[in-house]
Amino acid sequence: MTGDNLFGEFLKARRSRVTPEEAGVRANGRRRVAGLRRAELAALAGVSEPYLVRLEQGRDRNPSPQVLAALGRALRLDADGLAHLRRLAAPEPAPATAEQLADGMQELLDAWSGVPAYVRGRHFDVLASNALAQALAPAHRPGRNLVRDVFLDPETRVRYADWPAVARSTVAALRAAIGADPDDPVLPALVEELCGSSASFRELWDRHDVRPTRDETKAFAHPVAGRLTLRRHVLHVDGTHGQVVIAYRPEPGSPAVAALASLVSAASDDA
Repeated sequence: MTGDNLFGEFLKARRSRVTPEEAGVRANGRRRVAGLRRAELAALAGVSEPYLVRLEQGRDRNPSPQVLAALGRALRLDADGLAHLRRLAAPEPAPATAEQLADGMQELLDAWSGVPAYVRGRHFDVLASNALAQALAPAHRPGRNLVRDVFLDPETRVRYADWPAVARSTVAALRAAIGADPDDPVLPALVEELCGSSASFRELWDRHDVRPTRDETKAFAHPVAGRLTLRRHVLHVDGTHGQVVIAYRPEPGSPAVAALASLVSAASDDA
């Protein structure tokens, strides 16, 4: 779930996931909390416990950069987690206007005849795609929402050879996007919807993992072309608030080259 105290929720969630042993804290006696106690985190970060209480409860929303860095170290956050913490402390508002596809994007996608590619908006909607991307997976069709499809569309689920990994990365990217703009009501509404309709989503959301979408390898299971292991490239579109072009390519000499070529041929026949 999401609320108006995303910073405090993130602190508490991550505190619960750091064990005393990981933090170098001597655990004495029986513990009634998972992870670190407030007093332990406060001591590790060099802040007072009452101040940490105010941060977790949302009564103080202006931690200094030094405090954020200290909390990040104490919570053992990686670079993505620390960036998320900083964004939650000082979010940048999104434009109030409806999202529009950047000029020339559809023409660019269509020019990449051998590369599956689509444009994803700030709400994880597919704004445009080329024929090959749509042949690769139905979730790449314009108007679809990638997060909703990963968890609610059975056909999308079977198109990913490693659906659990895709599910984890999708939720982590969604949390990163909400952290970048917590005042935008669209993504929190999507979270509320999926928490109520998907136990898998709800379990992953409660982990508070955060990782923006970036280049990585992804495996697809196509009903005709078979398994395709492709390298995903994420290209940020200048002049937009969060739009990215996502393109896939096979590694030279890999079996995916021939598999993708068969999809190119099929997409050309359907055009």
